[in-house]
Amino acid sequence: MTGLKDLLLRKIAANGPMTLADYMSECLLHPQFGYYTTRDPLGAAGDFTTSPEISQMFGELLGLCLAQAWLDHGAPETFTLAELGPGRGTLMADILRAGAAVPGFLTAARVYLLEVSQNLREKQHQMLAGQDVQWIETIADLPDAPLCLVANEFFDALPIRQFTRDRQGWRETQVGAVDHDLAFGLSAPAPIAVLDHRLADTEPGDIVEICPQAEPIVLEISDRISRHGGVALLIDYGDWRSLGDTFQAVRHHKTEHPLAWPGMADLTAHVDFEALATAAKGVDVTPLTPQGIVLERLGISARANALARRLQGPALDSHIAAHRRLTHPTEMGTLFKMIAFHHPGSPLPPGFVQ
Repeated sequence: MTGLKDLLLRKIAANGPMTLADYMSECLLHPQFGYYTTRDPLGAAGDFTTSPEISQMFGELLGLCLAQAWLDHGAPETFTLAELGPGRGTLMADILRAGAAVPGFLTAARVYLLEVSQNLREKQHQMLAGQDVQWIETIADLPDAPLCLVANEFFDALPIRQFTRDRQGWRETQVGAVDHDLAFGLSAPAPIAVLDHRLADTEPGDIVEICPQAEPIVLEISDRISRHGGVALLIDYGDWRSLGDTFQAVRHHKTEHPLAWPGMADLTAHVDFEALATAAKGVDVTPLTPQGIVLERLGISARANALARRLQGPALDSHIAAHRRLTHPTEMGTLFKMIAFHHPGSPLPPGFVQ
């Protein structure tokens, strides 16, 4: 049976080596063999687990954060409540449940989910049954209105290009073929204009990654917030500035070689938050803050204690482990970071300090 690997090898034979961005796009979104178009990747039976799947506390606290931001922007009668890459819909379900405690929030909210996977849309439809939800395929499909947006582990899955600095320019990582198998290679050195600013802080041999699709998405988000008000919460793993090879594959909760399972493993790269902040126009940008710190400022320990009073035995042990996993510096608390965009002059979103 022909699979994605065979199709990629044929394409390489016809057109030459492809960029990492093209390889990621084929592996993740190919209409027949793409990772996100053919499976539910989440949970113990999948390949990875996200914060909303670990504990309801994550979504509840983000929901209250967004609700407070809505109040801080004057509680507009109608606003867009959006999520990018909603997974199974767990995060949005928790946001809506927590937001129901804030009078008027749910009545004013118009919920939009950006999801390209039909399989995951069906999961989201089940999770959010009874809710009035609109699905979109591009960020440009969002209405012109005040915006409260969350993107959790969305930008890490966007295709990247990877470059190794050379004394004569930059050599781009490519996917080619060796002995009828996929293999990494490097292009000839060339100047890369978008990396001119990285010549000052890199040296030959250093690796830098860029995400071409991220900038237009951030521009759309920031434009709506600039014109209509609102806030966007971006949560992902990464750091302020890209440096080093972070391209990785995960399958069955284990790291794999990125070329070993095309279309059958999750492909991601660390997010360059500086690039996101630079791309945002007409908005204020919060400092980049570890996830654990933001969640603690939002009151996760108090919420964890309240929930713990109702639990005992294995359920209590699981709850304590979930709190630790979300917040502890040796787990997701530091690896994952948060940044927020908000309307100029408006209060900082809860959980962030200047």
